Amino acid sequence: MDILASSAILALLSPFLAVIALAIRLTMGRGVFFRQERPGFDRKPFIINKFRTMLESRSTNGDLSPDHVRLTGFGEFLRRTSLDELPELVNVLRGDMSLVGPRPLLMEYLDRYSSDQARRMEVKPGITGWAQVNGRNAIDWDRKFEHDVWYVDHLTFSLDMRILGLTLKKVFTKEGISYEGHATMPGFKGKAS
Repeated sequence: MDILASSAILALLSPFLAVIALAIRLTMGRGVFFRQERPGFDRKPFIINKFRTMLESRSTNGDLSPDHVRLTGFGEFLRRTSLDELPELVNVLRGDMSLVGPRPLLMEYLDRYSSDQARRMEVKPGITGWAQVNGRNAIDWDRKFEHDVWYVDHLTFSLDMRILGLTLKKVFTKEGISYEGHATMPGFKGKAS
């Protein structure tokens, strides 16, 4: 189902994706895609593909500027509408991701998970998931991980269909895009449990 659905969506949206890519090129310069290594099923790393939403601006000492400084107006629009996630359909085609599953987080978080939190990697990561339709970035990390593990324990085809339906609703209502006081979400520091 993942391969058939992602193939159909990519074919249908290809002209629209080209327009987004051109707009990114015109507003942010070279480098239309954001690519980053993320942990997938059973911690296996893969390269995630997203549309770029931030500039590469750096402070005088060479460190990347904070997210709220680098996030462009067009990038904010892409995030608010979740259009920045569309290139992940290529990851679904490759088998790295599923349409539904816990969102793939940063590699640096792997050693910070409790044994229970790490269970989120017992399934393929997804473009959307139970945590995304139950708060997205507006909920704290503990709650997000609780939703991810609940999904692992209750995974069914009907649940996936429900999540996909709820995702469409969330995209149109633009709920939970960012954590209060942050451009996206504060980093995960880990939990000793």
